Amino acid sequence: MDSDYDQESDDVSDDEYLGAKPTAASKATEAGGSRAQKASKPHAWARRGSTPPDNEDEYIPEETQGLEEEAVPEKSIQHMEEDRKRKRLRKDTKPFQRGIIRHVVLVLDLSEAMLEKDMRPNRYAAMIKYSQEYVREFFEQNPISQMSVLGMHDGLCIRVSELSGNPAEHITAIQDLRTPRNPDDIPKEPKGSPSLQNALELARATLYHTPSHGTREVIVVFGSLLSLDPGDVHQTIKACVRDRVRVSIIGMSARLKICTEIVSRTNSGDESEYVVATDQELLRELLLATTTPPVVRATNASRTAPESAAALMMMGFPSRVIEDLPSMCACHGALTTGGYTCSRCSAKVCSLPVTCPSCQLTLLLSTHLARSYHHLFPLRNWAEVSWHRAREVNSKECISCLSPFPEPPPLQDDGPLFPTTDSQAGPNGHGVSDIRTSKNTAQPEDEDAEQKASESSRYECRVCESHFCIDCDMFCHMVLHNCPGCLSKVNPVEVQNGDVDMAGAS
Repeated sequence: MDSDYDQESDDVSDDEYLGAKPTAASKATEAGGSRAQKASKPHAWARRGSTPPDNEDEYIPEETQGLEEEAVPEKSIQHMEEDRKRKRLRKDTKPFQRGIIRHVVLVLDLSEAMLEKDMRPNRYAAMIKYSQEYVREFFEQNPISQMSVLGMHDGLCIRVSELSGNPAEHITAIQDLRTPRNPDDIPKEPKGSPSLQNALELARATLYHTPSHGTREVIVVFGSLLSLDPGDVHQTIKACVRDRVRVSIIGMSARLKICTEIVSRTNSGDESEYVVATDQELLRELLLATTTPPVVRATNASRTAPESAAALMMMGFPSRVIEDLPSMCACHGALTTGGYTCSRCSAKVCSLPVTCPSCQLTLLLSTHLARSYHHLFPLRNWAEVSWHRAREVNSKECISCLSPFPEPPPLQDDGPLFPTTDSQAGPNGHGVSDIRTSKNTAQPEDEDAEQKASESSRYECRVCESHFCIDCDMFCHMVLHNCPGCLSKVNPVEVQNGDVDMAGAS
């Protein structure tokens, strides 16, 4: 039997229906409200911020409105992407004394807290992926440094890789944690709880025999909310301070008091080395930020130490040899036909840089030393270019990659920087003529301020005044460490703060 209720139910059962049935009056009210909402929606010209048309009821097709409104989000997304890239370039460009010979221990959290899925697919997989990328970038920026990798699980600290300067060994060892090369080996799944005390003790023992001319650093990726320590962790912190070991912690959960104390006491009260990563991208950026060598701090203990007086160290620069018959190398004990011969004891090693296993002499190439030199005199940060500056220079394309720049907007759309008075107003009534001349066309004084995206997508070198795109800005500051515009000039006069001041073309 059909009923009125069944006709109005619209295939919804009695059990599924929870609210009151809409009546004809309520439907009419809702229809009237939706029409009123549509009527109160601002016009397209109001949303665009332009002048209204002659006829306010002028019809604008919906597809045209969509095309006009899509341009604004697209530009905003591009601006946000440039802003994100510029934040990666935010670094102190002052020529501080830095330890370019670094001894770093990377400690990875292998506890069950790394199974959390707030990072995709989980924290453990994201940490393994970014740790391999970090090791590769670390030795790219610090070729004469050494690294060791440790892991924390079940209240213990295990050694993943030994202290060495070969990035391939560390990357392979980190990858074996998840996907072992040997099919008989079992991958290490996250389990148990970490132990900060055991990790610091093993890291301190690893760095104990490193030479005094290098830095001793411990970088901990910590994702748990607790630490199973067998003893007093405060005594371990005192020992790290005494041995000049710096600890940096990258958290992946809540901020912990003990981590703050460890970082503060081992970094002379500086707590900025303890940061919590809220997403995968921030975790990657925090890891890559540690590739820059830390500033050398002169403490009372270091001033009175006898080894602090040494300012020179001995290095060997061997040449590569190719042999007809394979011979055994001193570093791995394997038969190879090529390698490098130590300039002091003539021992054969496979790759550089490395410490000679026989006489402990540091062996490296001159290119390795040159690649580490840019940390002492970094390339200065480039300035954002305003539309007024872009019109003044009339830059059409990037001087490095020749990619075209966006065209400047019409002059009347580029409004004044601050409200004008009638006395300041120009011929068009908008104060353009007077305010334009008062814009900051010179370079900003504070070049170490936060790097932001440029409104004109142009970035200007402070020395040669050449304009570059955002990709060339990142490449020059993170890979090349030189300005192509400065290098393309002639008649170099002097080198100051990593930039070449030019006297002009001849």
